[in-house]
Amino acid sequence: MILMQISTQQAAQFTRAELWVPWVERGARVAIIVGGAWLLMRIATRLLGRFPAYAVRMMNRRGDGPATEIEKRANTILASLQKLVGTVIWLLALVMALTELNFHIEPLLAGLGVAGLAVGLGAQALIKDWLGGLLLLLEDQIRIGDLVIINGTSGSVEEINLRTTILRGENGAVHVISNGLIQTLSNLTREYSYYIFETTLAPRADADGALKILADVGTELAQEAPFQSLILAPIEVMGVERLAERGALIRARIKTAPAKQALVGRELNRRMKDRLNEAGIDFAPP
Repeated sequence: MILMQISTQQAAQFTRAELWVPWVERGARVAIIVGGAWLLMRIATRLLGRFPAYAVRMMNRRGDGPATEIEKRANTILASLQKLVGTVIWLLALVMALTELNFHIEPLLAGLGVAGLAVGLGAQALIKDWLGGLLLLLEDQIRIGDLVIINGTSGSVEEINLRTTILRGENGAVHVISNGLIQTLSNLTREYSYYIFETTLAPRADADGALKILADVGTELAQEAPFQSLILAPIEVMGVERLAERGALIRARIKTAPAKQALVGRELNRRMKDRLNEAGIDFAPP
């Protein structure tokens, strides 16, 4: 009987509207906040989606560089802006939701400030990474899609974050590099690229004949499609780079569109091998 009486009293308490109606209202307001944040994210994403085209038009008017370079720069800035806007919107939504649920966030913020100071003293590497990432973006050192070499690691830039830069290697490997640890950075696709041609001829091979063939092949390649649009300047035949026991090293370079040096170089190598074989000019023995 006593247990039944207690259960009846508890049930009566739960049926009192003043107990559960405020929580329903708070839950509804939290749902509205989350829905508003989601809607705001969708709107911001659509608006930012128009940014690359606008940025390309503005930079084209100022003559900031080739169209491909301008587009890569705009896409890089867009990716960073999307992450920043998303973080700000959801952080504000979290604070508003906690306030609606009667959580007192002032002591929490104060505690986070003190904890942040303590953590900051031991998180110098993290701060260094953020500063490095910020400088990468502000100074426009690399862009998404660039072919780069960072600290001896080569690959195509897939992401640029405030803390890390992500490269995709030729073999498909993903390299994650902390921005604060970047000491040497080589951008192989900034405005244009070069393919460096080198080969070693046999000691008694006709070096002059090989250099003439190299110049002819480079000229022919620049006049044929699709390489005509990829080669930006006539081939530069540098001559005999050095002499060694194995033979004479000849060298040349050819200027190409960004990231197209490998495509041009492979065809140049194929044609040079065939022409040198036809002329009876031997390569150096291994």
